[in-house]
Amino acid sequence: MKSEQGSQPKELKRSMKSRHLFMLSIGGVIGTGLFIGSGYAIGEAGPLGAILAYLVGGLLMYLVMVCLGELSVIMPVSGSFQAHAERFIGPASGFMIGWTYWLSWAIYVGLEFIAAGLLMARWFPDVPVWVWCTVFALFLFGINALTTRSFAEMEYWFSAIKVLAVLFFIVIGGAAMFGLVPIKGQSAPLLSNFIGDGLFPTGFIGIFISMMTVVYAFMGSEIMGVAAGETEDPEKNIPKAIRSIVIRILLFYVLATFVLSAIVPWKKAGVLESPFVTVFDMTGIPYAADIMNFVILTAILSVGNTGLFACTRILFSLSQSGQAPRAFGKVNKRGVPMNALLVTLVFALLSLLTSVIAEETLFVVLLAISGVGGVVTWMAIALAQYKFRKQYIAGGGKLEDLKFKVPFFPLVPIVCLIMCVGIVVFTAFDPTQRTSLYIGFGFVVACYVFYYFKFTRKKLDATVSSNGQPDKLVQ
Repeated sequence: MKSEQGSQPKELKRSMKSRHLFMLSIGGVIGTGLFIGSGYAIGEAGPLGAILAYLVGGLLMYLVMVCLGELSVIMPVSGSFQAHAERFIGPASGFMIGWTYWLSWAIYVGLEFIAAGLLMARWFPDVPVWVWCTVFALFLFGINALTTRSFAEMEYWFSAIKVLAVLFFIVIGGAAMFGLVPIKGQSAPLLSNFIGDGLFPTGFIGIFISMMTVVYAFMGSEIMGVAAGETEDPEKNIPKAIRSIVIRILLFYVLATFVLSAIVPWKKAGVLESPFVTVFDMTGIPYAADIMNFVILTAILSVGNTGLFACTRILFSLSQSGQAPRAFGKVNKRGVPMNALLVTLVFALLSLLTSVIAEETLFVVLLAISGVGGVVTWMAIALAQYKFRKQYIAGGGKLEDLKFKVPFFPLVPIVCLIMCVGIVVFTAFDPTQRTSLYIGFGFVVACYVFYYFKFTRKKLDATVSSNGQPDKLVQ
């Protein structure tokens, strides 16, 4: 690989270790979805309903991860599922997945800059939010612009802070549940919040409504596949990461939600800015709000750091396949696709306009595209794995030759697709979220239409002009 990189300057460098890969996926998932979104899930589904929603979401995440694992081991390239979709589903689908995923993360990174700036306003109320947005944007750009190893190392420590904070919360909150740590103005709640208003106070419909929020929280775990092209010994490290990531993420979410539900009444959880801060305040821990403000700030920067990395590599992958300008496929001497990084950062900063221009409508539009992009990506990963395995067997391939394989095939990718479709269908029944489906899937359709006129129609016209009649195009 070393000599190959020396002769081909366009290649990325495999400098990520197993611990980096593990923390990268953890960092992409443990963020505002847990620290803030968990309160919304509890408020919508009730205590037990929220836990069930996270368990179902965790199952879906596992199905996606094993599908991605098989593909990433057999084809460990930067861009991962974009390249997999292009090869095993079709060039048009690869184009759609690449640009949809890039756009969704670029938008999300910009919104994370805004959130980080708002958090800093707690300590520096006289400093404009855009100043902090600029500072954090330059900070994360600097991390990504150095080397892949520097990015991975910084993300490792970002994620470590979040993991320790969640573990600390689970221990303190669990002790408060059983009266080992006093709670202001009340006795130990034990399991009273779980049975006080019935097991499912909002009914089963509340679980389904909260599912989209839960799935959004788990999105980011697929970052592991994006990093496959820069991971040392992917055949060994990718399966190892998958086995540990799913279990630990699920434990963090389920245990944290269990503690939150036990201490904070579910009717109150839905309107809290951060239920984690509330729990610390209730236990009388000094400077609780400031501690959690710092932790949430770290979580936001971590997600922004991961998102910037993912966007850059997806854009690099699109360029390599001729579906984005060639300039995005160039890397500098440190192995960083600098042009792709710069374009991503500039686009992310455009999201700052949501605080100035058409604040309500523009913000909703951007968030809608970001959310639907994640669901579509998970569906593409499952479909690509299904088609790969079918082609592999049809071509005479042997299962024992696969270093990592999806168990219970074809059940796993089929169930994954059904669950994703089910989440979209249930989301359509919620009037407040229905508009996001129109916008998000409208962008998906626009990608296919653009691909047809930009690439397929162009190839067809070229074939007609050279041969006098169209040849059969293989898609």
